[in-house]
Amino acid sequence: MSQPAHHLENGSASASENGVDRLAAADAAKAEANAHFKDHQYTEAVDGYTKAIALNPTNAVYFANRAAAHIHLENFGCALTDASKAIELDPKYTKGIYRRADANVGLGRMKKALIDYKRAAQVNPRDPDLRKKLTQCDKEVKRIRFEEAVATPDELPAAEGLDLSSIPVDDSYDGPTMEGSEESGYTLTRDFVVAMIEHFKAQKLIHRRFAFQILLQARDILRELPSLVDVSIPADQHLTVCGDTHGQFYDLCNIFDLNGLPSDENPYLFNGDFVDRGSFSLEVILTLMAFKVLYPRHMHLARGNHESQSMNKVYGFDGEVKHKFNGLMANIFKETFCWLPLGHVLNRRVLVVHGGLFSRDGVKLDDIRAINRYREPPEEGLMCELLWSDPGPSNGRTPSKRGVGVAFGADVTQRFLQDNGLELLVRSHEVKDEGYEVEHNGYCVTVFSAPNYCDQMNNKGAWIRFNGKDMSPQFTQFEAVPHPDVKAMAYAGNFFSSMLSM
Repeated sequence: MSQPAHHLENGSASASENGVDRLAAADAAKAEANAHFKDHQYTEAVDGYTKAIALNPTNAVYFANRAAAHIHLENFGCALTDASKAIELDPKYTKGIYRRADANVGLGRMKKALIDYKRAAQVNPRDPDLRKKLTQCDKEVKRIRFEEAVATPDELPAAEGLDLSSIPVDDSYDGPTMEGSEESGYTLTRDFVVAMIEHFKAQKLIHRRFAFQILLQARDILRELPSLVDVSIPADQHLTVCGDTHGQFYDLCNIFDLNGLPSDENPYLFNGDFVDRGSFSLEVILTLMAFKVLYPRHMHLARGNHESQSMNKVYGFDGEVKHKFNGLMANIFKETFCWLPLGHVLNRRVLVVHGGLFSRDGVKLDDIRAINRYREPPEEGLMCELLWSDPGPSNGRTPSKRGVGVAFGADVTQRFLQDNGLELLVRSHEVKDEGYEVEHNGYCVTVFSAPNYCDQMNNKGAWIRFNGKDMSPQFTQFEAVPHPDVKAMAYAGNFFSSMLSM
């Protein structure tokens, strides 16, 4: 997301007579952090830059470099703070200025990013990388403003204007076909979905007629669901909960190989962030939605922070859909994502949401049920926090490292669960080295199901199985599997991929 490793600056400080050792130690810590950065060890890089800053808190380069590492970790709030500090220390330090812009792009805040790109260009007008970012961001802001100008409150949803009968399946199509005909209509079957998965594995697409049908049927099912779905798991049955998949289709297939395909007897809950980053996001979401159509009561899908227009524009899904199909399908995905539920309650004992808890006490499950979810996620409030918040290491609440949502402590988790008669919070939203992590005295579990995230993080993936009899979480870890040589963020465009690529 930040500049490539070779763009990290050395920032060697000039030492005063009585500060040689301290400043030399700071530069040594910075050099070690740079090495971690080049090896994609961003957490270790943050630690190294932090050590350098503690030894020499007046060096703007240290703060800007730490901002770069935070951006790779998606800690956009920390990156904004560090970049702003670099600018405070050196108002003409170009990389400090446009790293703050990069962090705002990561949050989808294009208008704020544009201000800083313009400011940086005034300081260093000949920087070619900066000029490219400025040009692309300016185009994106103009597009946003145009869409805002022409939008009307009563505009008909794109899905309601689509006539499937107007999309014939041409004779040249050689992929899997649904049962039925254009005259009588097509029916989605399990055999078709299995054949579709194999077609996707061969890097082939299904006909747009069938893709649109899956999307529209899934939309119709999702829009009938409440914002918070109650799921019953009988004592002799189970449910598998998976975290982020982020467009890693071949790893999704591996989950199904290891744990079985979804069915009435093998139900799943996928906890958001199906798309973006990975470059097979379309294959992931069509597969999950097809199973939702087949097994509406046994395939559960929750919204993540990446099921949103602003994230999809930045992280690749919008570009991928337009490349593989068209802009109409991208618009219908945008509308359908707004119908995804915000959470699930399992056997009245376990709450599963993508992000986490809230900036205030006293929130009840009925407050979640009452959320009007059919919209793009706001930047504050209950819906935002459900999608963006993270557990923190200390009690109480602190500002989010992401710049959105809140970091909530173990005491917050336990009060919320007690207030709502629950036993456990399950969430996703964060890469974990082991694929999962148990925190907050055992009351909060994170599960992440995209192993070797973006082909660089070397993390395991995991899923959780809950048996209805005791509802005790059982964890299964798995490794990444090979996939075709298509890089993460391949459809994000040159501007976004150069800045946001992991």
